[in-house]
Amino acid sequence: MKDTDSKDSPDQLEARIAEARRRQQGPEAKPKVTDSLSGNFMGAAFRIGVELVAALIVSVGFGWLLDRWLGTRPWLMVAFFFLGSAAGMMNVYRVANGMGLAAGFKRPGGEGRNGSDDA
Repeated sequence: MKDTDSKDSPDQLEARIAEARRRQQGPEAKPKVTDSLSGNFMGAAFRIGVELVAALIVSVGFGWLLDRWLGTRPWLMVAFFFLGSAAGMMNVYRVANGMGLAAGFKRPGGEGRNGSDDA
């Protein structure tokens, strides 16, 4: 190696790296296309179904247990059915709007709850 080769600028280094990557991939290498849209759609649809069914099962089961314990059949089970339906629909709304993110993450738009970037 020559002494002048070690003093290449960062631009020349980036160009050499890009050329090496092109040579390694070959001319027939094409970017892989994945069907991420259908995967994301199916995942969201499955999650929505699970959210609805889980909310109903938990709430009706809780109402049934309370009815057996308090002897108020079927009133608490009916009341908890409607509460579970509302909770399931709220979860579906949150999933559809992207609000089901983990705590501490910002929405995709970058805005917080109040319209500021302080989320």
